[in-house]
Amino acid sequence: GCNEVSLALAQRILANQDLMGLQVEGFFDDRSAERLGVRGRARPLGALPELGAYVKRRRIDIVFVALPVRHISRVMQLLDELRDTTASVYYVPDIFAIDLIQARSGDLFGIPVVALCESPFYGYRGVVKRITDIALGAAMLLVAAPLMLVLAALVRMSSPGPVIFKQRRHGLDGHEITVYKFRTMTVLEDGPNLEQAKREDGRITPIGRLLRRYSLDELPQLVNVLQGRMSLVGPRPHALAHNEEYRKLIKGYMIRHKVPPGITGLAQINGCRGETARVEDMQARVNYDLEYLRRWSPLLDLKILLLTATRLLRDEKAY
Repeated sequence: GCNEVSLALAQRILANQDLMGLQVEGFFDDRSAERLGVRGRARPLGALPELGAYVKRRRIDIVFVALPVRHISRVMQLLDELRDTTASVYYVPDIFAIDLIQARSGDLFGIPVVALCESPFYGYRGVVKRITDIALGAAMLLVAAPLMLVLAALVRMSSPGPVIFKQRRHGLDGHEITVYKFRTMTVLEDGPNLEQAKREDGRITPIGRLLRRYSLDELPQLVNVLQGRMSLVGPRPHALAHNEEYRKLIKGYMIRHKVPPGITGLAQINGCRGETARVEDMQARVNYDLEYLRRWSPLLDLKILLLTATRLLRDEKAY
Protein backbone atom coordinates (compact mmCIF):
# COMPACT_ATOMS: atom_id res chain seq x y z
CA GLY A 1 0.00 0.00 0.00
CA CYS A 2 1.17 3.51 -0.87
CA ASN A 3 -0.05 5.81 1.90
CA GLU A 4 1.12 8.13 4.65
CA VAL A 5 2.38 5.30 6.83
CA SER A 6 4.30 3.43 4.12
CA LEU A 7 5.83 6.64 2.74
CA ALA A 8 7.00 7.64 6.21
CA LEU A 9 8.49 4.18 6.74
CA ALA A 10 10.29 4.32 3.40
CA GLN A 11 11.75 7.74 4.21
CA ARG A 12 13.15 6.46 7.51
CA ILE A 13 14.65 3.38 5.86
CA LEU A 14 16.31 5.56 3.23
CA ALA A 15 17.59 7.95 5.89
CA ASN A 16 19.21 5.02 7.73
CA GLN A 17 20.13 3.01 4.66
CA ASP A 18 23.82 2.58 5.53
CA LEU A 19 23.02 1.53 9.10
CA MET A 20 20.23 -0.91 8.24
CA GLY A 21 21.66 -2.27 5.00
CA LEU A 22 18.24 -2.06 3.33
CA GLN A 23 17.11 -0.63 0.01
CA VAL A 24 13.58 0.43 -0.88
CA GLU A 25 12.46 -1.45 -3.97
CA GLY A 26 9.13 0.31 -4.35
CA PHE A 27 5.40 0.13 -3.59
CA PHE A 28 2.46 -1.96 -4.73
CA ASP A 29 -0.97 -0.35 -4.84
CA ASP A 30 -4.16 -0.89 -6.83
CA ARG A 31 -4.25 2.82 -7.65
CA SER A 32 -2.25 4.27 -10.52
CA ALA A 33 0.68 6.64 -10.02
CA GLU A 34 -1.39 9.46 -11.51
CA ARG A 35 -4.22 8.85 -9.06
CA LEU A 36 -1.83 8.62 -6.12
CA GLY A 37 -0.07 11.80 -7.16
CA VAL A 38 3.38 10.40 -6.32
CA ARG A 39 6.62 10.26 -8.24
CA GLY A 40 10.20 9.08 -7.98
CA ARG A 41 10.88 6.17 -5.65
CA ALA A 42 7.29 6.29 -4.45
CA ARG A 43 5.91 5.22 -7.84
CA PRO A 44 3.97 1.93 -7.56
CA LEU A 45 5.60 -1.14 -9.10
CA GLY A 46 2.26 -2.75 -9.78
CA ALA A 47 -1.14 -3.68 -8.38
CA LEU A 48 -1.54 -5.73 -5.19
CA PRO A 49 -2.40 -9.01 -7.02
CA GLU A 50 1.05 -8.79 -8.69
CA LEU A 51 2.95 -8.58 -5.39
CA GLY A 52 3.50 -12.31 -4.78
CA ALA A 53 4.91 -12.99 -8.24
CA TYR A 54 7.19 -9.92 -8.05
CA VAL A 55 8.58 -11.00 -4.65
CA LYS A 56 9.35 -14.48 -6.03
CA ARG A 57 10.93 -13.18 -9.23
CA ARG A 58 13.07 -10.51 -7.57
CA ARG A 59 13.80 -12.58 -4.43
CA ILE A 60 12.73 -9.75 -2.15
CA ASP A 61 13.96 -10.12 1.44
CA ILE A 62 11.38 -8.06 3.35
CA VAL A 63 7.80 -6.97 2.63
CA PHE A 64 6.02 -4.34 4.71
CA VAL A 65 2.23 -4.52 4.41
CA ALA A 66 0.85 -1.06 5.23
CA LEU A 67 -2.82 -1.39 4.36
CA PRO A 68 -5.33 0.21 6.79
CA VAL A 69 -6.77 -1.95 9.56
CA ARG A 70 -10.23 -1.63 8.00
CA HIS A 71 -8.89 -3.69 5.04
CA ILE A 72 -7.80 -6.58 7.25
CA SER A 73 -9.38 -9.18 4.93
CA ARG A 74 -7.16 -7.92 2.10
CA VAL A 75 -4.17 -8.06 4.44
CA MET A 76 -4.89 -11.71 5.24
CA GLN A 77 -5.17 -12.48 1.52
CA LEU A 78 -1.75 -10.93 0.88
CA LEU A 79 -0.23 -12.84 3.79
CA ASP A 80 -1.51 -16.13 2.33
CA GLU A 81 0.13 -15.29 -1.00
CA LEU A 82 3.41 -14.22 0.61
CA ARG A 83 3.65 -17.47 2.59
CA ASP A 84 4.64 -19.05 -0.73
CA THR A 85 7.80 -16.92 -0.72
CA THR A 86 10.89 -16.73 1.50
CA ALA A 87 10.36 -13.03 2.30
CA SER A 88 9.99 -11.80 5.87
CA VAL A 89 6.62 -10.06 6.19
CA TYR A 90 5.79 -7.21 8.57
CA TYR A 91 2.41 -5.58 9.06
CA VAL A 92 2.45 -1.81 9.68
CA PRO A 93 -1.09 -0.81 10.72
CA ASP A 94 -2.31 2.73 10.23
CA ILE A 95 -2.69 3.16 14.01
CA PHE A 96 0.92 4.37 13.92
CA ALA A 97 -0.18 7.41 11.95
CA ILE A 98 -1.93 8.77 15.04
CA ASP A 99 -0.29 10.45 18.02
CA LEU A 100 1.02 7.59 20.16
CA ILE A 101 2.71 7.69 23.55
CA GLN A 102 5.47 5.08 23.99
CA ALA A 103 3.91 2.72 21.43
CA ARG A 104 5.37 -0.79 21.48
CA SER A 105 4.35 -4.32 20.62
CA GLY A 106 4.52 -7.42 22.75
CA ASP A 107 2.48 -10.39 23.87
CA LEU A 108 0.25 -11.14 26.82
CA PHE A 109 0.20 -14.86 27.61
CA GLY A 110 0.92 -15.59 23.96
CA ILE A 111 -1.61 -13.09 22.58
CA PRO A 112 0.01 -10.33 20.46
CA VAL A 113 -0.81 -6.84 21.75
CA VAL A 114 0.17 -3.31 20.75
CA ALA A 115 0.53 -0.59 23.38
CA LEU A 116 -0.92 2.67 22.04
CA CYS A 117 -0.57 4.81 25.17
CA GLU A 118 1.98 3.58 27.69
CA SER A 119 4.22 4.90 30.44
CA PRO A 120 7.89 5.13 29.41
CA PHE A 121 8.82 3.59 32.77
CA TYR A 122 7.88 -0.03 32.08
CA GLY A 123 10.17 -2.87 33.12
CA TYR A 124 13.78 -2.03 33.98
CA ARG A 125 13.28 1.58 32.86
CA GLY A 126 11.07 2.19 35.87
CA VAL A 127 13.73 0.70 38.15
CA VAL A 128 16.39 2.98 36.65
CA LYS A 129 14.13 6.00 37.10
CA ARG A 130 13.37 5.18 40.75
CA ILE A 131 16.99 4.41 41.71
CA THR A 132 18.08 7.69 40.11
CA ASP A 133 15.42 9.61 42.02
CA ILE A 134 16.43 8.06 45.35
CA ALA A 135 20.17 8.55 44.85
CA LEU A 136 20.06 12.10 43.49
CA GLY A 137 17.10 13.13 45.65
CA ALA A 138 18.82 12.01 48.87
CA ALA A 139 22.05 13.77 47.87
CA MET A 140 20.21 16.99 47.01
CA LEU A 141 18.23 16.91 50.25
CA LEU A 142 21.42 16.41 52.27
CA VAL A 143 23.13 19.35 50.56
CA ALA A 144 20.04 21.59 50.76
CA ALA A 145 19.15 20.76 54.40
CA PRO A 146 21.06 23.70 56.00
CA LEU A 147 19.52 26.16 53.54
CA MET A 148 16.06 24.68 54.12
CA LEU A 149 16.41 25.20 57.88
CA VAL A 150 17.26 28.87 57.32
CA LEU A 151 14.36 29.30 54.89
CA ALA A 152 11.98 27.60 57.32
CA ALA A 153 12.97 30.07 60.04
CA LEU A 154 12.49 33.03 57.68
CA VAL A 155 9.03 31.80 56.63
CA ARG A 156 8.06 31.33 60.28
CA MET A 157 9.14 34.89 61.19
CA SER A 158 7.74 36.58 58.08
CA SER A 159 4.01 36.02 58.70
CA PRO A 160 1.56 33.94 60.75
CA GLY A 161 0.89 30.43 59.52
CA PRO A 162 2.61 27.08 59.00
CA VAL A 163 6.09 26.80 57.46
CA ILE A 164 5.05 24.03 55.05
CA PHE A 165 2.08 24.43 52.72
CA LYS A 166 0.44 21.10 51.86
CA GLN A 167 -1.69 20.90 48.74
CA ARG A 168 -3.55 18.00 47.14
CA ARG A 169 -2.57 17.26 43.56
CA HIS A 170 -2.83 14.41 41.08
CA GLY A 171 0.12 12.04 40.94
CA LEU A 172 0.90 8.86 39.02
CA ASP A 173 -2.17 7.44 37.23
CA GLY A 174 -4.26 10.34 38.55
CA HIS A 175 -4.10 9.23 42.19
CA GLU A 176 -4.35 12.03 44.71
CA ILE A 177 -1.11 12.94 46.52
CA THR A 178 -0.07 15.62 49.01
CA VAL A 179 2.68 17.94 47.76
CA TYR A 180 4.90 19.97 50.10
CA LYS A 181 6.09 23.54 49.55
CA PHE A 182 7.41 26.33 51.72
CA ARG A 183 4.48 28.65 52.39
CA THR A 184 4.85 31.79 50.27
CA MET A 185 1.38 33.34 50.69
CA THR A 186 -0.81 34.65 53.46
CA VAL A 187 -3.56 32.22 52.35
CA LEU A 188 -3.66 28.40 52.19
CA GLU A 189 -5.97 27.61 49.25
CA ASP A 190 -6.71 23.99 48.38
CA GLY A 191 -10.37 23.93 47.38
CA PRO A 192 -12.46 23.73 44.22
CA ASN A 193 -11.80 27.38 43.36
CA LEU A 194 -8.14 28.41 43.27
CA GLU A 195 -6.79 31.74 42.08
CA GLN A 196 -3.41 31.44 40.40
CA ALA A 197 -0.55 33.61 41.65
CA LYS A 198 -0.04 36.71 39.53
CA ARG A 199 2.80 39.15 39.16
CA GLU A 200 2.68 41.67 42.04
CA ASP A 201 0.16 39.43 43.83
CA GLY A 202 -0.65 40.97 47.22
CA ARG A 203 -1.11 37.55 48.81
CA ILE A 204 2.59 36.74 48.42
CA THR A 205 4.75 37.52 51.45
CA PRO A 206 8.09 39.36 51.05
CA ILE A 207 10.13 36.24 51.81
CA GLY A 208 7.69 34.25 49.69
CA ARG A 209 8.43 36.45 46.69
CA LEU A 210 12.13 35.66 47.01
CA LEU A 211 11.47 31.94 47.36
CA ARG A 212 9.19 31.86 44.32
CA ARG A 213 11.60 33.90 42.22
CA TYR A 214 14.27 31.20 42.51
CA SER A 215 11.90 28.24 43.02
CA LEU A 216 13.28 27.65 46.52
CA ASP A 217 9.73 27.06 47.74
CA GLU A 218 9.85 23.72 45.87
CA LEU A 219 12.75 22.31 47.95
CA PRO A 220 10.46 20.38 50.36
CA GLN A 221 9.31 18.35 47.36
CA LEU A 222 12.60 16.46 47.64
CA VAL A 223 10.82 14.67 50.49
CA ASN A 224 7.98 13.86 48.09
CA VAL A 225 10.57 12.35 45.74
CA LEU A 226 12.00 10.09 48.44
CA GLN A 227 8.43 9.07 49.39
CA GLY A 228 7.87 7.93 45.81
CA ARG A 229 5.03 10.39 45.23
CA MET A 230 7.06 12.55 42.86
CA SER A 231 10.14 12.37 40.65
CA LEU A 232 12.97 14.85 40.20
CA VAL A 233 11.94 15.26 36.56
CA GLY A 234 8.46 14.95 35.11
CA PRO A 235 5.33 16.97 34.33
CA ARG A 236 4.65 19.52 37.07
CA PRO A 237 1.66 18.57 39.28
CA HIS A 238 -1.25 20.99 39.07
CA ALA A 239 -3.86 21.73 41.70
CA LEU A 240 -6.89 19.41 41.59
CA ALA A 241 -9.21 22.26 40.64
CA HIS A 242 -7.01 23.19 37.67
CA ASN A 243 -6.83 19.57 36.50
CA GLU A 244 -10.61 19.31 36.46
CA GLU A 245 -10.79 22.56 34.49
CA TYR A 246 -8.15 21.82 31.87
CA ARG A 247 -8.96 18.15 31.26
CA LYS A 248 -12.24 19.41 29.72
CA LEU A 249 -10.45 21.93 27.51
CA ILE A 250 -7.27 20.18 26.36
CA LYS A 251 -7.30 16.88 24.50
CA GLY A 252 -5.03 14.29 26.10
CA TYR A 253 -4.46 16.41 29.20
CA MET A 254 -4.64 13.48 31.65
CA ILE A 255 -2.04 11.42 29.71
CA ARG A 256 0.63 13.47 31.48
CA HIS A 257 -0.31 11.54 34.62
CA LYS A 258 1.06 8.29 33.14
CA VAL A 259 4.31 9.20 34.94
CA PRO A 260 5.03 10.58 38.43
CA PRO A 261 4.94 14.39 38.57
CA GLY A 262 8.30 16.15 38.79
CA ILE A 263 9.94 19.04 40.59
CA THR A 264 11.05 20.27 37.18
CA GLY A 265 10.33 19.20 33.62
CA LEU A 266 10.75 19.73 29.91
CA ALA A 267 8.06 22.43 29.92
CA GLN A 268 9.81 24.42 32.65
CA ILE A 269 13.21 24.58 30.93
CA ASN A 270 11.42 25.79 27.79
CA GLY A 271 9.90 28.80 29.54
CA CYS A 272 6.49 27.38 30.48
CA ARG A 273 6.28 28.66 34.04
CA GLY A 274 4.19 31.09 36.02
CA GLU A 275 0.56 31.94 35.46
CA THR A 276 -1.50 30.20 32.77
CA ALA A 277 -3.85 33.07 31.97
CA ARG A 278 -4.94 31.48 28.67
CA VAL A 279 -5.77 27.94 27.63
CA GLU A 280 -2.98 28.27 25.05
CA ASP A 281 -0.47 28.69 27.88
CA MET A 282 -1.50 25.40 29.46
CA GLN A 283 -1.65 23.72 26.06
CA ALA A 284 2.01 24.60 25.51
CA ARG A 285 2.91 22.99 28.85
CA VAL A 286 0.95 19.85 28.05
CA ASN A 287 2.63 19.59 24.63
CA TYR A 288 6.04 19.59 26.30
CA ASP A 289 4.85 17.10 28.93
CA LEU A 290 3.69 14.64 26.25
CA GLU A 291 6.92 15.17 24.32
CA TYR A 292 8.77 14.19 27.50
CA LEU A 293 6.79 10.95 27.67
CA ARG A 294 7.69 10.18 24.06
CA ARG A 295 11.40 11.00 24.35
CA TRP A 296 12.24 9.94 27.91
CA SER A 297 15.72 8.64 28.69
CA PRO A 298 18.06 8.97 31.70
CA LEU A 299 20.17 11.38 29.66
CA LEU A 300 17.14 13.58 28.98
CA ASP A 301 16.44 13.73 32.73
CA LEU A 302 20.04 14.73 33.42
CA LYS A 303 19.89 17.42 30.73
CA ILE A 304 16.67 18.85 32.21
CA LEU A 305 18.19 18.95 35.71
CA LEU A 306 21.31 20.76 34.49
CA LEU A 307 19.31 23.26 32.42
CA THR A 308 16.98 23.89 35.36
CA ALA A 309 19.95 24.87 37.52
CA THR A 310 21.40 27.21 34.88
CA ARG A 311 18.12 28.93 33.99
CA LEU A 312 16.76 29.65 37.46
CA LEU A 313 18.65 32.94 37.77
CA ARG A 314 17.27 34.40 34.54
CA ASP A 315 13.71 33.10 34.52
CA GLU A 316 11.41 36.13 34.53
CA LYS A 317 8.23 34.02 34.61
CA ALA A 318 8.83 32.81 38.17
CA TYR A 319 6.85 34.98 40.61
